[in-house]
Amino acid sequence: MPFGEVCLVYGEAEVGKTCLAIQCAANATRMGYKAIFIDSDSTFSTRRLSQIAYKDVDEVAPQITLVKPRSFEEQALAIDRLDEYLTKSVGLVAIDTITSLYRCELGEQQATFTLNRELGRQMASLAEIAKTRRVVALVNSQVRSVFLEGVVSVEPVATRVLRFWADIVLNLKPTERRNVLRAVLEKHPERKQPSSCYLAIEEGGVCDCYR
Repeated sequence: MPFGEVCLVYGEAEVGKTCLAIQCAANATRMGYKAIFIDSDSTFSTRRLSQIAYKDVDEVAPQITLVKPRSFEEQALAIDRLDEYLTKSVGLVAIDTITSLYRCELGEQQATFTLNRELGRQMASLAEIAKTRRVVALVNSQVRSVFLEGVVSVEPVATRVLRFWADIVLNLKPTERRNVLRAVLEKHPERKQPSSCYLAIEEGGVCDCYR
C-alpha cells in the first residue's frame, strides 16, 4: 500500500476485512508510524488486536487512535477533522467500513443521490488527505449481490463512487476451505493486469497461504 494512495478493500461479511485493517494498523506502528482507525462498523476488537500484536501489544495499542462514529453524519465529521489529528507521525488512516452507516440511511427518506454525493465527498477528502499528507488511506466496504446473465457476483456498495476515488482495489473472496480466502488485486497504479494470491486468517492475523 503506497503512501499517498487510497486502497479499497471489499468482500463479503466475515471474510477478513476488519482483521486485515487491524493488522495494517499494527504493522504501521511497528514501522514507526501512528494509525487512525475510524470504526464505523463497531467491529474493532481490542481482543483481536491483542491476538495480532501478541508480542508487542503494549507498544502497538497506544499508537492507534480509535474513532467510533454512530451515524453517517458523524463519519463525515470524523473525516473532515482528520487534518486536526494528522501529524507527521501518522502513516495510516483506516475506515472499517465506509459504507455501513451510509447503508443504514438508504432506507430513510433522504434521497440516495444526496447520500452518494456525500459519500463521494468523503472519498474525495480522503484522497486529498492521502496525497497531500503522504499517508495510506485504507477503506473497507461492504458488498451487494449483482445478477448478470444468470451469474451472481458481488461488488462494493456504491461501487462507482468508491472505485472512482480508489487507487488500489482489493477483493477478498471466500474459498471452500475454512479461514482461507483469495485476494484479488483488481486495480493498482503500477500493474496493468489483475493478480491474486491465497491468504489464511489465523489467530495471529492474515498470513500467506500456500495451497
